[in-house]
Amino acid sequence: MSLPPFLRAEEQVIIYDGNCKLCNAWVIFLLTHRIDPKIRFVAIQSEKGKMLLRYAGLPDENIRTIALINKNQHWLRSQAICRAMAFMPWPWKVLSAIRFLPSFISDFIYNRIALNRYRLFGHYDDVHEIEGDYPGRFLQE
Repeated sequence: MSLPPFLRAEEQVIIYDGNCKLCNAWVIFLLTHRIDPKIRFVAIQSEKGKMLLRYAGLPDENIRTIALINKNQHWLRSQAICRAMAFMPWPWKVLSAIRFLPSFISDFIYNRIALNRYRLFGHYDDVHEIEGDYPGRFLQE
């Protein structure tokens, strides 16, 4: 299978809700705690984000989750978050072990938070551009 668009062979991408304050805070957390530079980011609402979703065989409209794409594999919801944490330095990396819980448990927790994230944490009217010195980490650039 060919590589995902916009990525080099060793790169993976996290597709996140660019309007969600919680999702943006998580991306900032990953960047400030030095997630591996092979992980790049793109908002679900962007054209590049939609193209990557289509590449993975996922719908590009009304999707309300986080996705992690690595070549011909993709993960959603709690699995995407846990697999992303595996690229973090110690001690954050240990949180990736949650992926070994049965998906119905971890996705239940994820879904409860996701369904209420705008009400609990707020949202931006438009895709929020994350500021900071993170050259090359976002596909919108």
